[in-house]
Amino acid sequence: MIIMFYMFLLTFFISNILMIISSVLSKKSFFDREKSSPFECGFDPLSLTRIPFSLHFFLITVIFLIFDVEIALLFPIIPLFLTVNFIIWTKMSILFLIILILGLYHEWNQNMLNWTN
Repeated sequence: MIIMFYMFLLTFFISNILMIISSVLSKKSFFDREKSSPFECGFDPLSLTRIPFSLHFFLITVIFLIFDVEIALLFPIIPLFLTVNFIIWTKMSILFLIILILGLYHEWNQNMLNWTN
């Protein structure tokens, strides 16, 4: 039991000594703060956090998410092809594609896809 205590004590002191040596010998400075900060969409982490954000980037992201979710919803329809009648499967697929096309038409009609706005 005493041997385990001494081993724990030795390990504790060695690890603390190594951490102190590495912090003293490291070459970190204030200017390295930007390099070690996380990347956030091209914004400068050292500047003011409340800067104007382009609404167009947000709309493109929402459009991408909508299409991504709709494609994910198509995957359960594929196995139904073998179990459901072909006419029912065709009607489900056409209805889904009509909803997708109507959503795309609405986005195009609202000029969400026009980059010049």
